[in-house]
Amino acid sequence: MSQNNGREFIEKLETGIPGFDFLSQGGLPKGRGTLVAGTAGSAKTVFACQFLVEGIVRGENGVFVTFEEPPKALRRNMLGFGWDIQKWEEEGKWVFVDASPQPGERPMVSGEYDLGALIARIEFAIRKYNAQRISLDSLGAIFSHLADSAQVRSDLFRLASALRELEITAVMTAERTQEYGEISRFGVEEFVADNVVILRNVLADEKRRRTIEILKYRGTDHQKGEFPFTVIRNRGITIIPLAAIELEQKSSNIRITSGSEELDRMCGGGFFRDSIILVSGATGTGKTLMVTEFMAGGANSAERCLIFAFEESREQLFRNAIGWGVDFERMEREGKLKVVCRYPETTTLENHLIAMKEIIEEFKPNRVAVDSLSALERVSTLKSFREFIIGLTSFIKQKEIGGLFTSTTPTLLGGSSITEAHISTITDSIILLRYVEMYGEMRRGITVLKMRGSMHDKDIREFAIDNRGMHIGKPFRNVTGILAGAPIYTAQNEVERLSGLFEE
Repeated sequence: MSQNNGREFIEKLETGIPGFDFLSQGGLPKGRGTLVAGTAGSAKTVFACQFLVEGIVRGENGVFVTFEEPPKALRRNMLGFGWDIQKWEEEGKWVFVDASPQPGERPMVSGEYDLGALIARIEFAIRKYNAQRISLDSLGAIFSHLADSAQVRSDLFRLASALRELEITAVMTAERTQEYGEISRFGVEEFVADNVVILRNVLADEKRRRTIEILKYRGTDHQKGEFPFTVIRNRGITIIPLAAIELEQKSSNIRITSGSEELDRMCGGGFFRDSIILVSGATGTGKTLMVTEFMAGGANSAERCLIFAFEESREQLFRNAIGWGVDFERMEREGKLKVVCRYPETTTLENHLIAMKEIIEEFKPNRVAVDSLSALERVSTLKSFREFIIGLTSFIKQKEIGGLFTSTTPTLLGGSSITEAHISTITDSIILLRYVEMYGEMRRGITVLKMRGSMHDKDIREFAIDNRGMHIGKPFRNVTGILAGAPIYTAQNEVERLSGLFEE
């Protein structure tokens, strides 16, 4: 606790865990204990280890007190995140205080387990290694050693008081039995922690979704609510703080081509350089063709282009592009194009988002296409999908990159998709592609439904696809109900049709 103009304020220690220091508005309160509670599999132990790992990176030594997993198992498990704990032990940066059950050891009963001796070992380790951080995993395990709950709570209070006297920043984990309810199984929080963080791993729609919530931060402020996080190999926990997204993106008046001169005219001169464009249509209406032309238009303007494909393989995309007169292979050789193909089911939506951001940071494209959002929607909950869309679009706009996303409608002739409902409000432009059934013949129609900040063509125009791409023609006349999938033809239209048949 420090003083500022006669007032005391709580110093915070940056944890270094990606996203957490934003949520906590600076990190963990320095010299205090924080309880990290969660159900089995919610990444409590990973959080406890990563807290020490990030401290070592910053030159702060750490002590890990383990009540459950033996140090040997922890060393092996954490290697998957690229954390070589044994090396840090040899360098005197990480020390274990092992209170885990030994093989063949009989369960302790009240009176046999001496927490006082354990506290002495912890104090000795902190002083010997000049540790600034300590993790205790997991407090609930102490209850298996002691049958008397009152004694356990008394001993835990002694432990917390000792850590506070040493002015060391502590993370203490505890297990919960349910995602929403009691903070911890044994009610330890009121005895050990000024602060409480909850990790959740909720099953919804047969899909798991991890979230983190700062429930209590005594005497200091923090972001409120649940935020998604993920656990990534070779990295650990990464939190996606949606509250960090602010409407401060610049707005450019510079136009870029869609790759089609006719579509550029319909859009009032092309897309804006930093705009998000949604292309929605049924399967086979030309969404991937529009992605191809958008990429080709960028390459012809010496722009770097990036495609994230979640439905078609690399070979399919390249074959389709050649069929429309676009050579993706040449564009790649020239360094103007990068194509990333992944099945949505390979990982969680949070992991996809983080990987996509990394690729964008590394490749530094001028325009990005995602084909298609609907494929990603299938592997997530609606809440996760909404968060993914917000995270990706805001990141792209902050980088002043043009983004084109495709979405598949559920019916052939019209209607909107759930994807559209979740992204339409944060897009700058919406282009609808529709099939139009006319007298037993299927035709295609295109319209610019929305073009933020610009005049645009309001007509629904017919278009055709051949080996040179998309060709936009004249508007449909005397036909209503195309977008709804129920076209109605006027009498004038019928007269013109019959006249044409008669002349033939």
